[in-house]
Amino acid sequence: MITPTPPAARGTAPTAGDVLLSLRGVRKSFPGRHRGEPRNLVLRDVDLDVRAGQCVVLIGGSGSGKSTLLRCINLLETIDDGVITLDGQELTDPRVDVDDIRSRIGIVFQSYNLFPHLSVVDNVTLAPVRVHGRSKAEARTAALEMLERVGLADKATARPDDLSGGQQQRVAIARALVNRPRLLLLDEVTSALDPELVGEVLDLLRALADDGMTMILNTHEMGFARQVADVVAHLHGGVIAEIGPPSQVIDAPASEETRRFLSRLHA
Repeated sequence: MITPTPPAARGTAPTAGDVLLSLRGVRKSFPGRHRGEPRNLVLRDVDLDVRAGQCVVLIGGSGSGKSTLLRCINLLETIDDGVITLDGQELTDPRVDVDDIRSRIGIVFQSYNLFPHLSVVDNVTLAPVRVHGRSKAEARTAALEMLERVGLADKATARPDDLSGGQQQRVAIARALVNRPRLLLLDEVTSALDPELVGEVLDLLRALADDGMTMILNTHEMGFARQVADVVAHLHGGVIAEIGPPSQVIDAPASEETRRFLSRLHA
């Protein structure tokens, strides 16, 4: 079982079901592609609460703001307006310790971003040692435990190029989990995989959800979303067009935008 890391002293640990992450009025824009063009507003006053132990699945078309939302939560992007809090701590405060926040919020991308010249275990220990100041011995012990958890203990000394795509993605997930974060963000983690490799990554995510890991993930795997999501949020044009349990949003959507999106996806 994966035990989340305790919050920083200035926060209060929510019990299961309490709000862990809160977004209020979050806006994010990017400059236009050409000089003089208006800024492109990607997120428009997004409100979202994520409770401890929940799995929240974001769905929506390309350009709907799903990936940008995750990057804003992890502080990889600076929001233009609004407030994001984790464990009651305001992440959008400019005085926040970014490294501390990223130790509590793991993120995994569709590209594995593993260093090919390092072994699997060295990829997993790199950030804990260099960024978070853990000893090499402590970080290695934690990394080996996490590789065991994702079913890759026997690949600890291998290089990434010796692994399948699904195995590399599981290493990336282990790397995100090694600090035992409060929240795990997953950005289309199966989209770069061959179809036969998708299942092994989804099985791992199911196990994490069963263990009570709080997760927000983007996916087009509607069958997976039905099985593991507590909440599905459909983003359209930078706003949450519809949010609710999968039985509502996926199987009986009330929003016309959601119905159109699912119809295109199924087609």
